[in-house]
Amino acid sequence: MASHEIDGRGGNELKKRGCGCSKQDFLPEQSFQNWTSYFKALSETGPRLKDRLLTRSMDKVELHDMRARSGHEMKKTLYWWDLIWFGMGAVMGSGIFVLTGAATRLYSGPAIMISYAISGFAAMLAVMCYTEFCVELPVAGGSFTYLRVELGDLVAFIAAGNILFEYVVAGASVSRSWTSYLATLFNKSPNDFRIHVPSLPHDYNYLDPIAIVISAVICVAACLSVKGSSRFNSIATIIHLVVLAFIVIAGLTKADTENFSDFAPNGIRGILKASSIIFFAYVGFDGVATLGEETKKPSRDVPIGHDEVLLSNLLGQARYFTHIGRTHMAPPFLAKVNERTGTPLNASIVMTCINSVVALFTELEVLSNLLSLATLFIFSLVALALLVRRFYVRDETTGSQKDRMIAMLVLIVGSSIGNSVYWAVGNGGWVGHVVALLIWFGGTLGLQLLIKLQKKPKSWGVPLVPWLPSASFAINLFIMGSIDKDAFIRFGIWTLILVVYYVFIALHASYDAAHENTRTADVEEGQHGASTTNIEEEHEGTSTRNIEDGQHGTSTSNIEDGQQETSRTNDEGQQGGASTSNT
Repeated sequence: MASHEIDGRGGNELKKRGCGCSKQDFLPEQSFQNWTSYFKALSETGPRLKDRLLTRSMDKVELHDMRARSGHEMKKTLYWWDLIWFGMGAVMGSGIFVLTGAATRLYSGPAIMISYAISGFAAMLAVMCYTEFCVELPVAGGSFTYLRVELGDLVAFIAAGNILFEYVVAGASVSRSWTSYLATLFNKSPNDFRIHVPSLPHDYNYLDPIAIVISAVICVAACLSVKGSSRFNSIATIIHLVVLAFIVIAGLTKADTENFSDFAPNGIRGILKASSIIFFAYVGFDGVATLGEETKKPSRDVPIGHDEVLLSNLLGQARYFTHIGRTHMAPPFLAKVNERTGTPLNASIVMTCINSVVALFTELEVLSNLLSLATLFIFSLVALALLVRRFYVRDETTGSQKDRMIAMLVLIVGSSIGNSVYWAVGNGGWVGHVVALLIWFGGTLGLQLLIKLQKKPKSWGVPLVPWLPSASFAINLFIMGSIDKDAFIRFGIWTLILVVYYVFIALHASYDAAHENTRTADVEEGQHGASTTNIEEEHEGTSTRNIEDGQHGTSTSNIEDGQQETSRTNDEGQQGGASTSNT
């Protein structure tokens, strides 16, 4: 066994490799070992899909079993001040410096301050939901983990795909914006530093090689050490703060109240449209959530970090990919943590390559719309998951309580979607919004009065449950109603691609991984405590219990107390008379 490791699904031996990759690094599951196995898995798509829809993971599985699949632990080197700097550093380049000007010029005008206030309030509600989850589940998966525990595999995967999409778009936005600022420094047009390819579609025909260089530099810093990245980020953020303070002070010296004469040129719709775009500036706590696994005291430091980084951006794309790889919904090759650096090296490199390709081709305005929609979608799901977590506990909540909870959630979700669509269509008056608000209020009140809270957080919890999570869900969806239809079309296409990938690949990979140890314990079905399963070896005329994983047709263990030094004969195609001792 020194030179081999057993995969636990039938004794197949996989050679350990010092370097290099093979098929087993990407599709090691039984369903993908050959075409026969794959077609057999496809024929079982219905039952497998039902299994994954009805199965929810458990806190202890995500905290221990999933993390063990990375091979090595991530190093706990971060404190609360590191989390603050990580969040603030992101927004300085991507939120305030990149999108504020475009949102002000095109939509809100001077009313951009109101747009920021609206987005900030929505982010404040969302950050509370994230903080409770992150304190309870300090793992690299972030919102993917939270949704997997509360809403199941399929919802978590769709969210995960959009999370990764969100991070790719965010990284591409920041990388591409560097070219714009460099051009401004030399008093040039940004396109002067890009390569024009007329044969490509509009918005994708100016290639940006500088963005690729920036992405590569950031990747190297992230791969070497998360603590080193934190130090570098802290210095850069301080410089950004000084520059921002200079801009504000210099601007105030030239202030003119006449500039506010047309305060909101596009009215309330322009203000909300700007809010939907600059929401990008408030999502740093999502990245902070993925750093819980590398934080020394997450129950103390994450709430502090979250409270201080509402103005923040994204950091943890590689950590998301790492945890998704742990579940086998993405290739497990991505789950590996480098032993020396304690960072997810493979996931970081893959995400950087994807970021670079997107940044090379795509214009910033296209990216910003896609980012806001994906972000709001994820935040809405996390708020909904928190309501489920507080009002439903498996094996404890009664059937009648569960039915009432589902009914109230249907009212909350339905009224919020209706209100958003009604605003997006824009043909009606205020009556429709009032009706939707009353239905939302009734659903939230029903949760409070008709259903007893089933779970209390161990450390930090969202106050005023169910009102704050419910309000977060409703406000996020309402802001989504201000995003243009083209972004929804792209979002829908991407989600459809995710569903296809899930049905043909991720479903079967995650199913095999989840049922890999069903002979000992199905940890995802909520069985608690140590338990073992009889594995009947189909010998001719005899059946014995084998408690050593991966051994087939060999000697069996005697589990009766007091019996020692006994032996059994293995008569399944091996040499007769061979016996082994069992203790």
